[in-house]
Amino acid sequence: MSSDQLPPDKNAKQIPSINEIIEYGKTHTAEEMEAFWLEQVYQGDRIPQLTWRAVLTGGLLGSAMSIAHVYTTVKLGWSFGVAITAGVLSFLMWRVIGFVTHGREMTILETNCMQSTASAAGYSTGGTLVTAFGAMLLITGEHYPWHVAVAWTFITACLGTLIAIPMKRQMINREQLPFPSGIAAAETLKALYGRGAEAMRKAWALVMSLGVGMGLAFLRTAEWSVLEKLRIKIPELIPFGGSIRGIAAGKLPLLGFEPSLLLIGAGMITGLRVSLSMLAGSCLLYFAVGPALIHSDEAIAAQAAQVAATNPDAPKPILSIPPAIDRKTGEIRAYPLTRWSLWAGTSLMLMASLTSVALQWRTIARAFRRSGGGKGTNASADIEVPQFWFWVMFLPIGIAAVIIEKMFFDIGFVNGAIAVALSVVLSLVACRATGETDTTPVGAMGKISQLVYAVLSPKDIQVNLMTASIAANGASSSADLLTDLKSGYLLGANPRKQFIAQFAGIFFGTAAIVPAWYLMIPDAKTLEKYNPPATNMWKAVAELLTKGIDQLPQSAMWGIAIGAALGIILPSLERLLPARARQFLPSAMGLGLGWVVPFANSFSFAIGAVIAWVWGKVSKKSAEDYNVPIASGFVAGESLMAAGVAMFQTISDMLVAQPAE
Repeated sequence: MSSDQLPPDKNAKQIPSINEIIEYGKTHTAEEMEAFWLEQVYQGDRIPQLTWRAVLTGGLLGSAMSIAHVYTTVKLGWSFGVAITAGVLSFLMWRVIGFVTHGREMTILETNCMQSTASAAGYSTGGTLVTAFGAMLLITGEHYPWHVAVAWTFITACLGTLIAIPMKRQMINREQLPFPSGIAAAETLKALYGRGAEAMRKAWALVMSLGVGMGLAFLRTAEWSVLEKLRIKIPELIPFGGSIRGIAAGKLPLLGFEPSLLLIGAGMITGLRVSLSMLAGSCLLYFAVGPALIHSDEAIAAQAAQVAATNPDAPKPILSIPPAIDRKTGEIRAYPLTRWSLWAGTSLMLMASLTSVALQWRTIARAFRRSGGGKGTNASADIEVPQFWFWVMFLPIGIAAVIIEKMFFDIGFVNGAIAVALSVVLSLVACRATGETDTTPVGAMGKISQLVYAVLSPKDIQVNLMTASIAANGASSSADLLTDLKSGYLLGANPRKQFIAQFAGIFFGTAAIVPAWYLMIPDAKTLEKYNPPATNMWKAVAELLTKGIDQLPQSAMWGIAIGAALGIILPSLERLLPARARQFLPSAMGLGLGWVVPFANSFSFAIGAVIAWVWGKVSKKSAEDYNVPIASGFVAGESLMAAGVAMFQTISDMLVAQPAE
């Protein structure tokens, strides 16, 4: 890497606009497009790209984003891309540094390269910890040793990064798949480097909202008594009063408003349809289905008590929603509705994901039919990632993954090899789906793997979870990195240098994410407090597939069946209905998530979505310009501060803890 190159204004050339590049690809052959790109677009050898400052900046920002990624995945069950946020922050940071030191700012390709490092560090390393490792923590009550988390996080991230190599030239160069988020990231950088006042206003809007999000999160989560004394501490929840069908609102968990800019910002990004579907699902659960089941359980429990008075050996009934009892007073503290509704919500989301994949059978067929890399020209071969890099790196890393599976998780060599091979196949499908629809079916990929191992290795929950984590992490990281490569393609970047930057990001992300995970989630009790939807979903599916559904209450079985039916019907209707009618159809994923997350989460999501919708109606231009930057700042700011407070609290507890006598 070098940073002593000529200033960008003396080397850069005027390249076609992003829209012109896209339109040319639609109307010309792959060979013509490749020649056009090399002659008119490519500028990776003319201006700095892979420099030390780009990689180090991306590594540092990506490490911070990886911690935010873990927090949002724990809190919400999904995460948000980090490329645009990292790009804006890096642009501002180096502009300030350049002003103070009178040095050079980063070039547009350096910033794009930095984004690749940040994405690999921030997005490709944390998913398996929250899902598979988190599920095992809830099941066993114990963490895996830290060296196991380091090895597994690094290996699965490497596999996902490498899987992107053979797909890049086919999906991006030849087929010109859109990867919409990649286009958005490229457009953002073009706007920033346009040096316009509007671009700077967008950048500062993101930074200011990030600061507001961090400030609010500190006032909500910091355990400092001085905040209480000054009366400036914001409550974690503002509960609703009254009762629901005779059940005190306080006994229904988190029934109220959670003053969280992270949740509101997430709703602003997610949109009205999904967010209102979440709220509709939560309302159905908390105001109708849940209370009905609780009253039914009360009648069953009263009848069972009468029977037990005369026959102590009578079997105890299986209640749908067993209440949490205060050990001292014997009073009911809360009815954990989501422990029951998790089954129906998971079933709905699982079947919706699988149905969506099945309905895209042409996409799957093309993925297998067109998996070759394409030869291209000799000129492009000099800048593309060589195919032999994939084999030289994938084979030893794949073998290392199989060995680690055997050493740490007692997964046989054959099952381990199948898991690695399956991750390639499922990542192939996930990347094509991302390229065509901008939606990565990570959950479906993991669940497909779980279904496979329910057959190959029944009744082994550890095998079920850890093999699925390879598929899920491979799908998410390879799809995210292809999205970054799309941005680089549109900006004329050198893909080989971009891949090196991505691979470097894995080291930064692993180094940051593993200690952050153990500090943020020191034990199972802490994880349970978050009521983590993604973790609970993985745990529930694994238990169901390995233990059997006979241990579930009858109502949960009905919930699974109804959820599965809705998961098939809603995506099918979405496929069949005309575009105008689809906007009025509930989102299957939104409805299912409304039964997995607490009511307060869905309520805040809906508030954010309504704010964005009203804003768009009042001022469409300003909403288009500032909605995503401000919302992204809220999400990143609060998640970073909340994660930091949690880690600080864990470290403080460790320092003040006294050794047992």
